[in-house]
Formats: sequence, structure tokens, C-alpha cells
Amino acid sequence: MFDWLQHFADWLIYSVLNIGAETHLGTALNFFVYDTLKILILLFLIVFLMGIVNAYFPIERLKNYLNRKKLYGLEYLFASIFGAITPFCSCSSVPLFIGFVQGGIPLGVTFAFLITSPLVNEVAIAMFIGMFGIKATLIYAGSGILLGTIGGWLLGKFNLEPMLSDWVKKILESKMQQGEYEEEKMTFGERLPGISRGAWDIVKGVVLYVIIGIAIGAFMHGYVPDNFFGQYLGGGQWWTVPFAVILAVPMYTNAAGIVPVIQVFVAKGVPLGTAIAFMMATVGLSIPEATLLKKVMSIKLISIYFGVVTLFIILSGFLFNIIL
Repeated sequence: MFDWLQHFADWLIYSVLNIGAETHLGTALNFFVYDTLKILILLFLIVFLMGIVNAYFPIERLKNYLNRKKLYGLEYLFASIFGAITPFCSCSSVPLFIGFVQGGIPLGVTFAFLITSPLVNEVAIAMFIGMFGIKATLIYAGSGILLGTIGGWLLGKFNLEPMLSDWVKKILESKMQQGEYEEEKMTFGERLPGISRGAWDIVKGVVLYVIIGIAIGAFMHGYVPDNFFGQYLGGGQWWTVPFAVILAVPMYTNAAGIVPVIQVFVAKGVPLGTAIAFMMATVGLSIPEATLLKKVMSIKLISIYFGVVTLFIILSGFLFNIIL
């Protein structure tokens, strides 16, 4: 599918710039050009498709729907799927989480959204398709949604509402009954320009992270010895997955910045499951996210949330290594 891009990268680096294919610089630049163009193309296409979904099912409708309907547990899956199709990192998911809480949606359902939103989005899916293929992408996306669904359901059973911050409790005590959502009647043709602009805005918003992430990956691909990562994370020992997760927490970034690095991890001998666990922890468990969550949660509640998600990511890493 992308052979023409590889030919272009080869022509540009090896013929036009006359950099040898056997050199570290040539290998790194070829990787950078090919992956940058491929990821940006996939990114725009998938964000555009998700924009169509979001245009016909906005967050306000979701909030009101969950307030009105009894879904017998499916609301956790529903919120998790919605989190998967929203293009947010862990920190930018927090304002939507606050909106869910303010809207009166059960806390477990809001956790399902918060867990899945940074883990699975069109940015990561676009990059995964290009780098690891359909099978790995489906397993990654499905497991992320399942992680959010089970995690939200489990946290919802803990009766954690008393651990919300006083600020949130005051809002919930004084909130007014929300009005019905009035759908704006627009044809697909009328929506299309806005969807296109939205997709382009998202791509512009993450392009710097894509370039930085791929640049780091290109450097690692061209200059880091093949056995460097394999030595610490690639041996298959039981402790490599939890070690990768713990190592990832301080390394805050979004999917656009970390997926190219994960590709190099795998190329250097790290099992794909361990690498995906590292990526999930990087985008789903971060110190900046914990700082933002202090606005709506107590320290104890943040610790419970992080602990449950950490455990699930570690279990997912072990499962990935068995399946993939």
C-alpha cells in the first residue's frame, strides 16, 4: 500500500541527498521521511472518518442519553467506545471527565471514558495500522476498550463518590436539571466542511508530536545498537512488563509521540506486548494527569484509579505477549 512512499524516501535520501544506505544517518533519515509521510496520511484519513462519527453523536447527546436510559451495564462499554473515538491524551481527557461528572453521569462510567480515551484514539490506530498491521491494531484497540469497560465497572462498584473533591460535590448538590438535547438538522454536505476543518485542526495539533516522536524513533533506529533494548526489556522474563510500565509513568507524551518509539522498541527485540504496555502507561498514566485530576478527586481516589489502571495494563502486556 505504501511502497510508493518507500521508493520516494529511498530516492530522496539515497539519490537526491546522496547519503549512503549503509550509514547511520542514511538509515535514520530514510526511516524519518517514510514514517512521517505515512503516518500523517493515515492520521488525516482516520481522523476524518472519526469526525463523521463525532458529528452525528456529540458528547452532549451522550451525556443526556446516559442520564435517561437504563443500559444494564452496557453504559460502561458505551462510554469506553466513546473514549476510543475521541482524539485526546490523558490530560486533555480530564476536562471532558469533569463535564461527565458535572452532568450527573455515574462515576464508574466516567472512569470508563477516562481510562480508554488516552489509550485508544484515531492517532494511535492510524499509526498502529501503518507500523504493526491490522491484527496488532485490532488487539490493541479491543483490549483498550475492554480495559476501560472493566476498569470503569470495577471502580463503579467501589462507591468512590465520597472521595470526589469538595468542588465537585458542591456542583453536584446545586446542579439544575439539564434540558433535552436539540439536534441541529444539517445535511452531510453541510457538515462536511466542518468535519474536514476539524480533522485538519487535529492533524495540525499533533503534527509536532508526530515529527518529534518519529525523529526520536529514527535516531534510535539508526544509531542505537540492536541489543540495547532487548537487553533490558526483551528477555521475556516476567518482570519486564511491570518494569516497562513503571518506567513509562514519568515519560508523559501522547500516542503520536510514543508510537514511533514503540516501533523501534519492537525492531530492537522488545516483545510487542511489553512495548504496548509501555505505550499504554505512557499515555494513560502520567504525572500531569494526576495533577489535573486533583481538581476533581482526592489523593486517595487518584491512587485507587492509577493502581487499578496500572494493574490492568500489566495484565494486558502479559496477554499481548501470549497472543501476538
